[in-house]
Amino acid sequence: METNPACTTQAATVADILPWRERYREEMKCQIIHDSFHSRQGWTKPYLLRADGEMVGYGSVVLAGPWKGQPTVFEFYVDPPRRSRMFDLFLALLNACGAVGIETQSNDPLLTVMLHTFARDVTATSILFHDKLTTTCAPVGAVFRRATPEDAGRIFPHGAEPVGDWVVEAEGQIAATGGILFHYNRPYGDIYMEVAEPFRRRGIGCYLVQELKRVCYEGGSVPAARCNPANIASRRTLQKAGFFPCGNILAGTLSPADSTKA
Repeated sequence: METNPACTTQAATVADILPWRERYREEMKCQIIHDSFHSRQGWTKPYLLRADGEMVGYGSVVLAGPWKGQPTVFEFYVDPPRRSRMFDLFLALLNACGAVGIETQSNDPLLTVMLHTFARDVTATSILFHDKLTTTCAPVGAVFRRATPEDAGRIFPHGAEPVGDWVVEAEGQIAATGGILFHYNRPYGDIYMEVAEPFRRRGIGCYLVQELKRVCYEGGSVPAARCNPANIASRRTLQKAGFFPCGNILAGTLSPADSTKA
């Protein structure tokens, strides 16, 4: 793999790249789905990037979880004045880290370009949503409230999402549960929910998402969401509750041949 000798990498710690990550977050100005990877012990391997001996950014590879044995580049940031060297810097990163894949969200302009330049078999694994509308869903007889210990024996089996801290009760039953995850970059909160089969297609999901958005805002956070591209029901529910699509999670594979596309 040919690289420009003026562009190099240096193995680093999470603390070393923190100032660059703050710049990355500020520039993104959105929910960063993989932000929590760096807080998990042993999950990531960061690198500092240098051009002509000057530190100009960083790249990070995820090594654990579903990516165990398949090191994957998931963050890449270069200081704006040095972006004319982005391809050389990315090649230097690939040489150093031995990644076999790239995963990014499509609203990350830097790594998305690298993905489409260097990777193959690119697929979308999730749709990302941001909040744009305030809705007024109000199914007759439905009540949104926080879950209580007494609800435990009444909650329906969940197949896709964990049982949430909030419920919608209808017709004397727990019709849906949901919650907000805050392990991404603040102030963003990730909304999740699941509706019991007998209560689907009745506006319960829209109502639950709408109210979880309200709770999120009242707590000083910004709601966001995502779903599998194949989950049409979830996609429609999120849109009815005022979420608009804003990107995808994209993944692609790398091979030595791909890394010569500078």
